[in-house]
Amino acid sequence: MTDATPDQIDSAAAKGRLDRLRAGLKRRHAKETRFKWYGRLAIAAAMIFLAILMVRIVAQGHTAFYTHTVTVPVYMDPARVDRAYPQGSNFEQMAAEQQLKRWGIQDDAAGDASRQMKALFSSELKFVAADLVAKRSDVIGETVPLAVPLSDEADLYLKGEISKETPEDQRRLTDQQLAWLDRMQAEGVVGSHFNTALFTNGDSTQPELAGVLGAVVGSALMLMVTALIAIPLGVGAAVWLEEFAPKNKLTDIIEVNINNLAAVPSIVYGLLGLALFINWMHLPRASPIVGGLVLALMALPTLVIATRSALKAVPPSIREAALAMGASKTQTVFSHVLPLAMPGVMTGAIISMAHALGETAPLLLIGMVSFVPGVPHAIDQPVGALPSLIYIWENASERAFHERTAAAIIVLLVFMIIMNTAAIILRRRFERRW
Repeated sequence: MTDATPDQIDSAAAKGRLDRLRAGLKRRHAKETRFKWYGRLAIAAAMIFLAILMVRIVAQGHTAFYTHTVTVPVYMDPARVDRAYPQGSNFEQMAAEQQLKRWGIQDDAAGDASRQMKALFSSELKFVAADLVAKRSDVIGETVPLAVPLSDEADLYLKGEISKETPEDQRRLTDQQLAWLDRMQAEGVVGSHFNTALFTNGDSTQPELAGVLGAVVGSALMLMVTALIAIPLGVGAAVWLEEFAPKNKLTDIIEVNINNLAAVPSIVYGLLGLALFINWMHLPRASPIVGGLVLALMALPTLVIATRSALKAVPPSIREAALAMGASKTQTVFSHVLPLAMPGVMTGAIISMAHALGETAPLLLIGMVSFVPGVPHAIDQPVGALPSLIYIWENASERAFHERTAAAIIVLLVFMIIMNTAAIILRRRFERRW
């Protein structure tokens, strides 16, 4: 047998090393490819779940954006309309009885037919009629057409949410009422249109009259208070800790506590707000000022952490160059470092404000779960908020409130998108400027 030469041994060893290198490189490329696919699958899964969520919300809530009204001719009987106090007249009963009479339906002694007919009209009918008489007393003795919303159950039936196939004892509308609705629709007195009341009314016990305007204004007022308090304090605290504070045990304790506060459940901030701002400081319960203070406390840790990260991202050469040119420490921070960090600061503000906008638990503890029908005009008046309004509507017994819950979620998402878009535009202006 011929012995291998040293050159052949070295060549075989080099070939073996090259093969192992190629195999290792192939494994690394395979791992990198798999990692890329894991990331793509994660993003795809997130997008799928987001799409499912949005489709579910839109499918449930899109019907709340349109509603049905009925035009009812009502004879303003002088014997039954109080000219001095029209609000005390029973216009609903008059409209129901006259509608039955036009159809040739005889009511019984107990008035069951008129009661069923009256249940198809919204309670808004009496306010519309009373307002008309108050403004034009000459309509008394005449027949005037009144366009009023249908009741919530009647509206749901015309939207296809209530089926005739459902047994009568399992729905609130009787077969007779469904037949009357079909007849009204065939006569052309029922119309469908965009539900402006959803955006122009405050909360109401009647689903067909309930709107989100009061909650939107309440959320806007709370966010205004939150921003005015949290952003200056948060940015100031972050600048001091990152640029001016000495590195000792005290600042270490402060930093640890800030990081811990960012992970505290939001309901704890609600308990703090209840004890501090309401029970001790006696601020108005369920007011935007209390809600804004509670949300500001909750947003501060997130804002401080994000601002400090933005300040750390500014290259040290900026500070060194400014100091070398004779700038003071304060001038360096506020004229050079902070402007360059402003895009990151704006990102932190966006995150903290968006987090505050969607919080519900702390608002419930400071009284924003109560029924507030009007629209607030000051930060010391009781208000509602979009998250608490969604909670209230979802727990309501009336079925029509459930579609309005999804509609309110859509409004909340749009509100958040508008707010974030405005903040992103401001951030980009800072980026272009510096």
